[in-house]
Amino acid sequence: MIIIADSGSTKTTWTFIKKTGEIVNQVKTKGINPFYQSKEEISHIIKEEISFKVNTPVEVHFYGAGCANEEKNSLVKNAITQVWNTSQINVESDLLAAARSLCKHRPGIACIMGTGSNSCVYDGKTIINHVSPLGYILGDEGSGAVLGKKLVADILKQQLPNEIIKEFENTYSYSAAEILDRVYKQPFPNRFLAQFTYFLSKNRDHNKIKNLIVSSFIEFFKRNIDQYENAKHQPVHFTGSIAWYFKDLLEEAAKECGYQIEEISKDPMNGLIEYHTN
Repeated sequence: MIIIADSGSTKTTWTFIKKTGEIVNQVKTKGINPFYQSKEEISHIIKEEISFKVNTPVEVHFYGAGCANEEKNSLVKNAITQVWNTSQINVESDLLAAARSLCKHRPGIACIMGTGSNSCVYDGKTIINHVSPLGYILGDEGSGAVLGKKLVADILKQQLPNEIIKEFENTYSYSAAEILDRVYKQPFPNRFLAQFTYFLSKNRDHNKIKNLIVSSFIEFFKRNIDQYENAKHQPVHFTGSIAWYFKDLLEEAAKECGYQIEEISKDPMNGLIEYHTN
């Protein structure tokens, strides 16, 4: 049996498949990120939230946010070993997952746009160039966390029309003090901020909201993709919930920046299944 895990900061999708590609089961758990969680915390999530029993020898391919170096990858690998005793565990970045899912064995530019954002140049085998996303405070342009951050900041600073501010206050019960506490003092502020993309989607036809979204997507292209050599002559692909649900506005931003998007997928799992079984 093959287990493929696609993990972001918000959730992890675990797909259990036969070597033929037939899906046996699929489970969603909390997000796993070794920058924020210990080996014990990660193994606890897997043990507590996955009830599906694996009795046959397994091959595990874990792709995750925060799996950016050998130390963090080993932490995740050791956590998985505590659950499934197998030596066939490969831990790679969520960025390589995006590249393998979207491009398979073809070269191209692969991008993630979900709770966070990221991008790379892929040669069909490995990532050969990469602009650091820097996280939602310094970077992550176009991501759910940054879109939420921009919205909340504009709401609290009264930068949006009164009807939008009133609707936000009627939709969410957070006071300004509670928002600041969740952002500056509580764990996973990126997840907290990303939840407000629901409000953005609901009000996307309002000119101010549309401009907020499109301008953030334009920032993504200008501060990331523009740095890659011959970027405008390469196929550009996206995966992630923000790219999927705001695809029309993402394509508008791409066109304004001189790019043509070849593919947008909601998540990389189907592409990963195809990659690992073919």
